[in-house]
Amino acid sequence: MRMALGVEYDGSSYAGWQRQHHAITIQAMVEQALSKVANHPVMTICAGRTDAGVHARGQVLHFDSNSSRSERAWVCGTNNDLPPDIIIRWALPVPDHFHARYSAIMRTYQYIILNQGIRSALYRQHATCIFRPLDVAAMAEAGQWLIGEHDFAAFRASSCQSKSSHRNLVQLKVTGSIPWIALEITANAFLHHMVRNIVGVLIAIGAGQQPVTWTRELLEGKDRRRAGITAPATGLYLQAVAYPLEYGLPVPLAAQMIPPEISY
Repeated sequence: MRMALGVEYDGSSYAGWQRQHHAITIQAMVEQALSKVANHPVMTICAGRTDAGVHARGQVLHFDSNSSRSERAWVCGTNNDLPPDIIIRWALPVPDHFHARYSAIMRTYQYIILNQGIRSALYRQHATCIFRPLDVAAMAEAGQWLIGEHDFAAFRASSCQSKSSHRNLVQLKVTGSIPWIALEITANAFLHHMVRNIVGVLIAIGAGQQPVTWTRELLEGKDRRRAGITAPATGLYLQAVAYPLEYGLPVPLAAQMIPPEISY
């Protein structure tokens, strides 16, 4: 039987999603807990491998097991052995051809900025603090140049291993007002550090350091070296992963898209 799981986690204390030999990762913690419920070793595949310090509200993974367990048993049993900063939200059986990564048709990331003159003690690991006032309207306008199918070579990490830098970005929204600003970016897939590099560019534009047209110039130039800093991991959330309706997986509610403390 193949099962799909929805996972939420606070990535602050982990070296990212992917299993590593000499660091604690989210994948290792989830697989350890699932293996206890299944009573055999479990290997998982996720929709998107998040970096160290990145969070998720809508991560999706799949695994195979011959153990007969109810959906509730997979959720509650696994959660019982997970630390408080990782939680299984749902579990559903899926066809054998379902693949958490390759069956996904869209992914949405959210980036939270706390725009104020001093750093935050409470949100230091869950939002990125930018001291200089940001022009939200300018950031939103600049982001529109990126919508569509483009070569995002200027927005990929130098270590990115993807064979193609072409992606289809279908939505980029910048909402809110000082002190809380949220960026929501949806695409068919993302390059390594693509979201954080886009955010870094938009922050520079919002701070008045670059013109609104800078996103278009970078996109056309295809040169990562001209694109500025990579925004910190702390403000980034894997918000949702969309799949064809045939799989019957839960669709995230709009009310879940923004944390309760960030209400506009």
